[in-house]
Amino acid sequence: MTTDPSPEHQAARPRRRGVYLLPNLFTTAVLFSGFYAIVAATDGNFDRASIAIFVAMVCDGLDGRIARWTNTQSDFGKEYDSLSDMVAFGVAPAIVAYQWGVARIAEYDALWGRLGWLATFFYAACAAFRLARFNTKTATSDKRYFEGLPSPSGAAVLAGFVWMMNDLQREGIWPLVLAFAVAFIAGSLMVSRFPYLSGKDFKLNQRIPFALLLLVPLGFVIVGSSPPEMLFGLFGIFALSGPALWAWRRLWRTRRPPRPAGSGPTP
Repeated sequence: MTTDPSPEHQAARPRRRGVYLLPNLFTTAVLFSGFYAIVAATDGNFDRASIAIFVAMVCDGLDGRIARWTNTQSDFGKEYDSLSDMVAFGVAPAIVAYQWGVARIAEYDALWGRLGWLATFFYAACAAFRLARFNTKTATSDKRYFEGLPSPSGAAVLAGFVWMMNDLQREGIWPLVLAFAVAFIAGSLMVSRFPYLSGKDFKLNQRIPFALLLLVPLGFVIVGSSPPEMLFGLFGIFALSGPALWAWRRLWRTRRPPRPAGSGPTP
């Protein structure tokens, strides 16, 4: 005669393998969006390519949260997420910028074409370094801050600029030069040590002021009014927030009066 398993035994039963499919589906969506961005840029559809990178950002923000909510974190998911991020936020934005600018800037001078090629490769290499550093310092880093600009935000800056310039249909050499300057600056910020707010300490179930809640629909209205310009502006401000926060900390330390020697902590 068999008896029903105890609640303790049921709690100890391992989760079904199919549960892990959900976060990996979102990670696959990140990889697919990056791949689609590359194909669209090769075909000259730069608007679609840029939008695909922003879609990859949304999916990348969901896969980790879903894994934590369903308690399905795994080493496989971590490695798969990192590889997908490299395609979507490292290789894809670099190719989008390359296809949009290098082919045209080479018509002005071959040297400009070489500089553009180096700038886009520099961005891709910085994204790889940024992801590798993040993986090695996950356990010891301060969860409130990112060290260096996150690769999705760097991709948003570069893809947003290309989307904005393509939407405005700017002609001439200077928009092309600016695209490569943005690629170089975004890559440099990714491998920098500037602190960026991570937002990981924010919880969806915590209380927030009602006025702050009203900013959510307002944000959709503002971004929806002109997505290329607004998205580039928002992520550009976030990219500059790292150096601004670093400068503020340095200024605060220099202005803070030194504590007398031998004095204990203030009550």
